[in-house]
Order: sequence, then structure tokens, then C-alpha cells
Amino acid sequence: MPAPLNLMKLCVGADGPEDLLHWQKQRFHEAPAIHVTRMWPRREAELLDGGSIYWVFKGVMLARQRLLRLDERLGQDGIRRCALVLDRDLVRVAAVPRRPFQGWRYLKGDEAPADLPADRASEDPLPPDIAAALAAVGLV
Repeated sequence: MPAPLNLMKLCVGADGPEDLLHWQKQRFHEAPAIHVTRMWPRREAELLDGGSIYWVFKGVMLARQRLLRLDERLGQDGIRRCALVLDRDLVRVAAVPRRPFQGWRYLKGDEAPADLPADRASEDPLPPDIAAALAAVGLV
């Protein structure tokens, strides 16, 4: 079975996975987390077949959340937007450096970083610059 298709997105305004999780808990309480984006993914069926959104913090991919569904949101300006409905669980992944980009990008499953083992998931993340340097030489 092929690895699922995923999305990759910059997480602006959060220093790391814990900041994102804290913000989502405050905003969404016990409901699934939602991230609204202007563009609707054309490969929706592939994404919803086990895909996740991989979050990039300050140039380093550090976490993912499983995509549950895509909901339509209509803005006050009448523009149709896509609400990415996400699993509440934030899974830490091996650090991978990523250059800045706009919007979101598809991420093939075989190119996605591995989940961190459960005994490492609660570790404090390395500072982004150190994580990026270690990932660049294959040590994370």
C-alpha cells in the first residue's frame, strides 16, 4: 500500500509544537482543531486516505496532525475557503529543515519524516537553528 499524501504548511506565530498545541487547545477546546486556507486541495481523496498536515516551525518540520476532513467555509467576502479539520493529537516527527514557502505544499508519504518514538515525543525540542543544522547532516 502506498504511503498517504500529506500537506506541509508553515506554522507562523508559534515557536514550536507546544505553542501550536497550546493555541489550538485555547481556541478549539475539545473540538477538532481547524486551519482555514484559501485554496482547496485538488487531491482531497488522497489526503483524506490517511494523510496529515506537517507543520514547519522556523524553518524546521517538527510535527504533524492527521487530516480528518475538509469543510467549506465562505468568507464575508464571498470567497470559498477550505477548513482543514485536524485530529487533536499533535505527533512529533524527526526534524527536517525546510525553506520558506507560501501557502501549503503537497508532501508525498515516502518523503515525510518519521514519527519520533513515544519516549522522545515529550522531549523539549531543540532550538530551530540547531535542529536544522543537525537535520542537514542527518543526525536528527
